[in-house]
Formats: sequence, structure tokens, C-alpha cells
Amino acid sequence: MLKESAPESVDVIIATRGRPELLRAAVRSIICQDYGGEITLTIVFDQTAVDPLEDIDIPAVRRHVRTVPNTRTPGLAGGRNTGIQAGTGDLIAFCDDDDEWLPGKLRRQIEAWTGDPEAVLVATGIRIATAGRMVDRLPPERTEFADLIRSRTTEIHPSSFLMRRCDVVERIGLVDEELPASYGEDYDFLLRAARVGHILGVGEPLVIVHWNRTSFFAGKWRGIADGLTYLLSKHPEFAQSAQGSARIEGQIAFALAALGEHGEAFRWARSTLRHDRSQLRAYAAMAIAARLVPAGALVSAVNRSGRGL
Repeated sequence: MLKESAPESVDVIIATRGRPELLRAAVRSIICQDYGGEITLTIVFDQTAVDPLEDIDIPAVRRHVRTVPNTRTPGLAGGRNTGIQAGTGDLIAFCDDDDEWLPGKLRRQIEAWTGDPEAVLVATGIRIATAGRMVDRLPPERTEFADLIRSRTTEIHPSSFLMRRCDVVERIGLVDEELPASYGEDYDFLLRAARVGHILGVGEPLVIVHWNRTSFFAGKWRGIADGLTYLLSKHPEFAQSAQGSARIEGQIAFALAALGEHGEAFRWARSTLRHDRSQLRAYAAMAIAARLVPAGALVSAVNRSGRGL
């Protein structure tokens, strides 16, 4: 249960690679939070030189910033785990290096958590910046494990995750570094969190997610296909949900089609449609595999809508 006598200390972790300007915007948004407790921001530089960020003014009171190299597996999962293990704060939060927090983000989460202390993770809504417009997406007030098997619930974004350190270390576990290309590491973490408690959603868009830029996963179809296949195997509960299985299988089919592995793409697409004939990714994968449309055109259209693959 959260302490009531003093504000909880928060470790915020940013794993970063090659986005210096976006990173600086993320850092400033975190150190300028209106939360009254201690915030220690650990920036983990993954497969790149450490930038001391000496041009950023750090408030003298209750705000700390450190920059460290990723000492674990290269990639997002190892970077986040490096940050987790470097800290000692009561709470742990993630922020992607190209996202930003609005000033009341931490304060509103902790206020909501006080009213629902059994929640294992608290998320907020997101404001997606894409194609010259903003799209707000708000998480459900309460999300259970079965909900996440049926749907990734993309409104629950990793840049809004807030957890207790004791839950991460003792119950949920670190971010899975065995996931191929770290793809889906946030979804896997959510599933494991929801196994031990429910997820609380704050119905306000308090994180800005920038989708009007190129993702590190854009075009890296092998990592996407392998990562999602790994998730299906790791969480056997997908087999009990036709909707959940079809969603993942459709993504795998799409990635394989984009790779040019047309036979495998058709096989996964057929499996998808056996589970759920309404799963559009399967039809998209078959269109790509049949060379009727390029994968890039479909991905661009989906991103413009404010949704991911």
C-alpha cells in the first residue's frame, strides 16, 4: 500500500538511442512535473555514446538526472532493466525517448492510486501527435488479464506506466530480455502485471505520444514476426481466446508478407481467419502476399489514423 506520511520517491527510466532533440523534450517534461516528491530520472543510452545532457537545467530541489550506458542485453528491454536496477525509488515509471509527460501526470496517477491501492499498475490516457493533428485515447478504468488477452488495449501505453518497485522486483519481474528485438516487451510486461493484480486507468490524456516520426521498429518485420510468435508461445492463454489469437496471428501474417515470405504469410492469415473472420490484418497480409499492395502504403495509412500495426 502507498505510504500516506510522505510523497513516494519515483524512478523514471528512459532508454534511448539516436534521438537527442526528442530526448531533451522528454527529459524536460519529466523534471517539470508538479509532483511534490523526489523524482530521479535515469537515462540509459543503448548502443550509443552517453550524452551528459549538460545543456539541460535541473531543478535544485527533488529532481535528479543521471545518464548511464546500457549494461545488459542491447535493446529496449535491457535498457529499461538497467534503469530499474540503477534506482532505489519507491515507484518506477517508464517514458519513451520520443514522448512527453504533461505537468500533472505523476500527481494525478498517485491521487487515483490512493483511491484504488490494490491496483498493480497505473496508466493514463495518451495524446497521439500524428499527421498534423492530435488524437486522444483513454484507457479503461480497470483492466484485467483476460481483457489484455483479448486486446492489447493500446490506450495503455508504456510511457504512462507507474508501478511499485516492490511489485516489479518481487511479483512481476524485470522486462523480458529474451523477446526477439524487444518487440512487444511492453505488452508482455502488462500481461505479467495483470496476472498479479488489475491495472488502473486515469481517464485523462497526460502523455504525448509522437507518431509523426519513424519508429525503430518500422520495417523491421523479422523482429516483429519473431517477437509476436514468442508471445503466443509464452502466454498459452491466447489459445483460449479466438479474438486474442487472431489479433496476434494477423500481425504475424502481415509482418511475414512484408518480408516476402508469402507462403508463411498465407498460412498465418488462414489461421487468423479461422479464429476471427473480421480480423483485417489477415486480409491485408494476403493482399501484400499477392502483390496487390505494398506493405509500406498500408502501414502509412494505419499510422495516419493514430493506430499502430
